[in-house]
Amino acid sequence: MNLTIYHNPSCSKSRATLAILEDHGYKPTVVEYLSNPPSLAELETLLSLLGKEPIEIVRTKQEEFAQAGLDKPEVSRSELLNAITQWPVLLERPIVVKGKHAVIGRPPENVLALIVDE
Repeated sequence: MNLTIYHNPSCSKSRATLAILEDHGYKPTVVEYLSNPPSLAELETLLSLLGKEPIEIVRTKQEEFAQAGLDKPEVSRSELLNAITQWPVLLERPIVVKGKHAVIGRPPENVLALIVDE
């Protein structure tokens, strides 16, 4: 089955996750999301596959998070999703998708849940 990784090559966790996949014989589709940000529909799909809410896939310590005013409790789901499309650096990384399942590779070993016991 195909795997997709939403990858930031500058991120050590993302590189380590990709290495784990490759070490297990996978050649995932690599989406460098900083240059190819996910659409709102793609984000909704990722959230569904992850079983998470938008705030759980946002890097809240990024400077852009506070600059965009996202650090307020009244920020809506749609505001968070729109912010990720505008500032893709806010997306937690890496995200690995396999079929109808996805995990965030923090720590990178999280990806093993997708690829073991096939």
